[in-house]
Amino acid sequence: MSTADESGAGAEHGPHAGLEPLVAGSSLADAAFALILVHGRGGTAEGMLPIARAARVTDAALLALVAADHSWYPNRFLSPRAENEPWLGSALASVGAAVDRVRAAGMPTAQILLVGFSQGACLVLEYAANAAAARVRFGGVAAFAGALIGAPAVPRHDEGSLEGTPVLLACGDADVHIPEALVRSSADRFRALGAVVDLRIYPGIGHDIVGDQLRALADLASALRGPQ
Repeated sequence: MSTADESGAGAEHGPHAGLEPLVAGSSLADAAFALILVHGRGGTAEGMLPIARAARVTDAALLALVAADHSWYPNRFLSPRAENEPWLGSALASVGAAVDRVRAAGMPTAQILLVGFSQGACLVLEYAANAAAARVRFGGVAAFAGALIGAPAVPRHDEGSLEGTPVLLACGDADVHIPEALVRSSADRFRALGAVVDLRIYPGIGHDIVGDQLRALADLASALRGPQ
């Protein structure tokens, strides 16, 4: 299910090629579900693990992805896509490679939860929207302070279905990096792709993660654990 853009960037090529994810939590052989964690600009894979701990999902297999020079693409997420290549195609391929790694271990896509913050949130949303063409259901997508990638004035042509994938879009209305209108339009796009969208806009909150978002992530994970 690897996904790259028209530039042809793949997991073996481009700026992020060869960067192995940080692996934590339970092993893929033993875990009931997996989290693919994607950090923001200037962040680290290690910095995503406290999110998993705070949401009490360390019983999952955790794959925290690593970006070259701590950034997945150089310009803002709402820049024309061509201005973020070849980094963006390589970044999408990194997410796809992680999904493929989990599936190769025998875990279905419906047990994979994609989690991103900031630039990483934009990336997991973009990956999921692209993956809809294959009519796939993920265990969930949790985007903290992010929206779909690309210039807002350019129409999107996403096709297919996410088959009821739960998608959490959570962002503060005082976030100076992520316009609320783009979070809302991203929610509309995912609804059109057959996702079950949970849109949460937090009054007065900036570019941050708050406790309610962690509780929502914990709820998504609980649904993947099965009978306890």
